[in-house]
Amino acid sequence: MTDELIWKSASELGELYRSREVSPVEVVEAVLDRMDHVQPTLNIMVTETADQARADAKAAEKRFAAGEDLPLLYGIPMTVKDLADTRGVRTTYGCVAFADHVPDVDNIGWERLKAQGVILLGKTTTPEFGLLGVTESKLTGSTSTPWRPGYNAGGSSGGAAAAVVAGVGPIAWGSDGGGSIRVPSSLCGAVGIKPSIGRIPYTDCDDADSTDGPIARNVLDAAIVLEVTNGHDPRDRFSVQKDTRSYIEAAMAPGDLTGVRIAACHHLGQNILDPDVRRLFNAALEDMRAAGAVVEEVEIDLPDTEEFFAHINGHSYQQYAEELEGMGVELWPMIKELAKVANGVTARQVNDANHAGKTAIYNAFRAAMAGADVMVTPTTAVPAFPHGGDRGSSGVVDGIKVESLGHLCHMTTEPPSHAGLPAISVPGGFTPGGLPIGLQFIGGLWADADLISVAARYQRATNWHTLHPEL
Repeated sequence: MTDELIWKSASELGELYRSREVSPVEVVEAVLDRMDHVQPTLNIMVTETADQARADAKAAEKRFAAGEDLPLLYGIPMTVKDLADTRGVRTTYGCVAFADHVPDVDNIGWERLKAQGVILLGKTTTPEFGLLGVTESKLTGSTSTPWRPGYNAGGSSGGAAAAVVAGVGPIAWGSDGGGSIRVPSSLCGAVGIKPSIGRIPYTDCDDADSTDGPIARNVLDAAIVLEVTNGHDPRDRFSVQKDTRSYIEAAMAPGDLTGVRIAACHHLGQNILDPDVRRLFNAALEDMRAAGAVVEEVEIDLPDTEEFFAHINGHSYQQYAEELEGMGVELWPMIKELAKVANGVTARQVNDANHAGKTAIYNAFRAAMAGADVMVTPTTAVPAFPHGGDRGSSGVVDGIKVESLGHLCHMTTEPPSHAGLPAISVPGGFTPGGLPIGLQFIGGLWADADLISVAARYQRATNWHTLHPEL
């Protein structure tokens, strides 16, 4: 039964708790055993909270035994990315300078999850302040995808995605600015949601492109987490009111994809795509058509992602570099290079990118998705790749030499973030070598519920999310 418990979804565990067939104590012990088993191979955890998790599980067991009416996620074990503040629990931001940091406040999303009664298993690995496209940290080292240890889990929520797929809790809390939930979800074979701008509040948020969000093994579990964490908070000036539509109902709505209009784009104009990813993406489009969807292939005119990233974020990397060096932290070469590139970025270019540029990206998506319910792309241009420092390894992709596979992974996830659009990565197949690839569904602004509904309907037509790695 222990092996079965680690693969139960959050919604299934909730039903088992309420029917008294399974206790939260049994589940927490099972996932903690699993954590101990996979940690030496995958390196997913920064800080474990096993003792508190066991105490919380015993308290939950008593409340279920008493027949109390408890929240949906009560007693469900989960992990939290180590960028999110957790009051009283060490939070390092992946940085050696904060190795002993213990915050006295909670991240707003985690505050809401705690109110639900979830059980914290611990904090998951991330690169320093989420600044890299791979989960590589001088504090914790390299994090691997559960499907092939030694191959990168993606970044920057790599530990969170790997934990979920490895059976260490059915849900995780991550964050995403340019793909940091979706990229690891793709390389690890998870479901990850980046909601619309402002859906998930963050204290003193000053970057409308970035958001927290859920990672899970199926769309319904991710929808449940989003359901209980979305909604306005005055501590975030970008946050919006709670969605009037239920994400849970959207994920559970019956039916196939009949009548759903899908705009398909292979690479969002970035023009590099691994042949296996292309083949699996085309096969997924046929699966959507077989499930009743109307799929039309479209093109979209977007700025060069790498150049736009330098204009948007280059000076931020300069600031991070200065602050980290002031703390005596050794900088990754990539951070140094981005900081140096910013020397050539003018104030006019920064202003244009942040204003006219983002509006142009939003309008490009709006035009490409005209008449469609959602857009679909490969989440990443490549499957997981060997560890190789702060950029990931280099490689040849469809005959093109790529120096940074980690950077390449974010080429299709960056643009929707700049447009503020909701996006979700779901498993879309496996390469001949056994590595997962993700499909990125992109929705219209504020159409999070419609996006979740389409992703859930696609997932019901496949079995990729039901497969588990052998570890």
